Amino acid sequence: MAKKSKIAKEKKRQQTVEKYAELRRELKDKGDYEALRKLPRDSSPTRLKNRCQVTGRPRGYVRKFGMSRIALREYAHKGQLPGVKKSSW
Repeated sequence: MAKKSKIAKEKKRQQTVEKYAELRRELKDKGDYEALRKLPRDSSPTRLKNRCQVTGRPRGYVRKFGMSRIALREYAHKGQLPGVKKSSW
């Protein structure tokens, strides 16, 4: 389980990216890199990190489900993920 502060910081970063998205797009189209540089660092989408929605874990993230491999396995075994079942051959 990730620290609550890490999860909260990532959410705040996501909000900052959304807030400045339009302005960043306009400045990039104009080629005004001086103004772009003056924007907050966290307004850049490259600073976002994928985190598990269940546990907040940053590693082993599966994009299709939006959760870490550990949470994915637990949910799949419980049958809580539609269309996912344990393979056997």
